[in-house]
Amino acid sequence: MQNKQLPNVHLRKEWDLRVRTWFNQPGRKLRRRNARVAKAAKIAPRPLELLRPAVRCPTVKYNRKTRIGRGFTLEELKAAGISAKYATTVGIAVDYRRHNRSEESLAINTQRLKDYLAQLIVLPTKAKQRTSEQTQAYRQAVQVPGQVVPLPAAAAPEAPRAVTAEEKKVQAFVTLRQARGAYKSHGIAQKRKAELKEKKANSVKK
Repeated sequence: MQNKQLPNVHLRKEWDLRVRTWFNQPGRKLRRRNARVAKAAKIAPRPLELLRPAVRCPTVKYNRKTRIGRGFTLEELKAAGISAKYATTVGIAVDYRRHNRSEESLAINTQRLKDYLAQLIVLPTKAKQRTSEQTQAYRQAVQVPGQVVPLPAAAAPEAPRAVTAEEKKVQAFVTLRQARGAYKSHGIAQKRKAELKEKKANSVKK
């Protein structure tokens, strides 16, 4: 060997002093389970989960799938005939940031709310104020573990068929561009129409 520096590999890291153990994982699992059971017994016969809307997954790759969303929009609550303040008191989740971008989602979630309200049993907080019918309904009520109103069934895929002559004539790209342009210039077009009306009205007065 030549006269070079001897290698000094620093392997003395004392890793056994810094290792993290997870021996309490089974105990924590049991503790979480007991907490869930205690919470379910405390709120019974109310459902375990809040009612949430059916929404589409984001991006083109997944938007054909439906999942549970965060909360209902104000438009959906208004269509169902309830307020956001009342919805929070009867187990309905509200999302103030979400907006409806299609009539389909508005109709589906409005129907979910109506189905939920049809099954809803609202009792007075004090037992003395309850009637005998309400008390009997309270005793017969069964606690629902998941969503009270299940998600709508996925639409069955359309069977393959031949393209018709009318469909071949339709220019999808041109139609979309025209709709997009009309949407963007809607305000300007309305403003110009109003100006033309004013000019005509002024010319008639003169």
